[in-house]
Amino acid sequence: MRSSFRPLVLVAAAAALTLTGCGFSGTQATQPSAAADTSQRIVVDNFRAPVANWAIESDAAYILSLSGCLETLTTFNQAEGKVLPSLATEWKQTSPLDWDFSIRQGVRFQDGTDVTAESVVSALNHVLDAKVPARAFNRTMISSVTAVDGQTVRVSTPAENPLVPYRLASVNTGIMAPAAYKPEGLDPFGHCTGPFTPVSEKAKQSLTLDRNENYWGGDVQLAGAEVRFITNGPTRAAQVQTGESDISLSIPVASLAGLKADDGVTVLGADSPRTATMYMNNGRAPLDNVEVRKAVREALDLDALAASVYEGAALPATGPFAPSEPWAGGKQDKQQQDIEEARKLLAGAGYTADRPLEIIAIVERAEFADVAAVVQENLKNIGIPVTITSKEYASAEPDVLAGNYDMLLSQRNRLIDIADPIGFLTADYTCKGTYNLSHFCDPEYDRIIADAAKTVDTTERYKLYAKAGQILQDKAVNAWLVNEQATDAIRTNVLGYVQDPLSRYVLTAKTAKAAS
Repeated sequence: MRSSFRPLVLVAAAAALTLTGCGFSGTQATQPSAAADTSQRIVVDNFRAPVANWAIESDAAYILSLSGCLETLTTFNQAEGKVLPSLATEWKQTSPLDWDFSIRQGVRFQDGTDVTAESVVSALNHVLDAKVPARAFNRTMISSVTAVDGQTVRVSTPAENPLVPYRLASVNTGIMAPAAYKPEGLDPFGHCTGPFTPVSEKAKQSLTLDRNENYWGGDVQLAGAEVRFITNGPTRAAQVQTGESDISLSIPVASLAGLKADDGVTVLGADSPRTATMYMNNGRAPLDNVEVRKAVREALDLDALAASVYEGAALPATGPFAPSEPWAGGKQDKQQQDIEEARKLLAGAGYTADRPLEIIAIVERAEFADVAAVVQENLKNIGIPVTITSKEYASAEPDVLAGNYDMLLSQRNRLIDIADPIGFLTADYTCKGTYNLSHFCDPEYDRIIADAAKTVDTTERYKLYAKAGQILQDKAVNAWLVNEQATDAIRTNVLGYVQDPLSRYVLTAKTAKAAS
């Protein structure tokens, strides 16, 4: 066994489950291409599956990105805290409202057509025109995308926006060939630019890819790969241990001991901007009352939760941010359970237990079943009856977004939409936020976020984030439970794998497999 845990560097920049996905039927062949060397193919177990025709504005883009198919104009290097070139070689702000991106010359889509400014404009406008906007790149922050010349793309904004290069690193802005965009959905087969090209799909089960022999970024080490959609965490852990998979993402805490004891497996971990959260529906009684939400929060024993369910592999949360993050503000006090205070708050709110409250625990995170049981017991102590329902996130999300729920156990990575908190703070908590699971709306909060979005000075912008976070904490919008680690497991013969805590980049040209 080898175990490597390293910190995630959240570096200030000069200018950053949900677990839904989307799927295209594609070809239904299931075998690798005949020419592929099967000894140089690997299997990746991913924790989510695509649905809804591979819509690039959805979280299906993450699957296409980690599969080595989809590429963007820029990339965000988590370790360095920098935006780096990808399909764009350089960029500059040519006016307060305009950014020009130089498109890398000589790049071809996997269907043989050239990547040009016009094809990039077409791809980005497809995202902007989506019926369900991408959280990181939509008409609220982007006014237009146009071609200046054959190799230059101009991205214009309605107000000065210092984070445009960060937004172009979002996987939702991935560039595909014009032929990929079909009336029935996105067709990724043969239309990407990355080191691997999809060749077949088992609907909601797996995606098979072959090496892109003409990859612009150099020689691709693997012959190909299969990405499996395994929502059950213990299954992902078991498959990497038996050798059925070579890389398994998002390993549950309960499986770590067995994997760390296995000489054939390396466990990789990094601090992650991901917090396990109990979302509370601020728009439905009784949780529309801030005093009831505060009572729920006061009833929770986060120290015991972290020690028991998470076995010490996560730290009790202090609010919507981790204390180490530069936008968290001053020292964050750890929440202590206070049953008597919780009871007083309920009494003052006039709460009566006229019905049990339901907690939805998403099954993609195996530990949430145990977390729900702990929360159920904690709330029982203050007179709030709770029932528990386990669901896949994709089946729960429509009701949650519509406000037809009480509480949801899920986890949210603050930097996954854009590598700056502005994406998370806007999508999740503004009145018109597209991922506002909490159904929270506060004009003062919205004003702060609007100011932050146009603040160029990083230090001042982070101060605004801290003020926004304090509002969320003061109003007990949600119960933030523990700050998690990103934990992956790989077979020891996998080479060239660099863990990405945001699960955007997994299969790269450098990924390789040593002989067994």
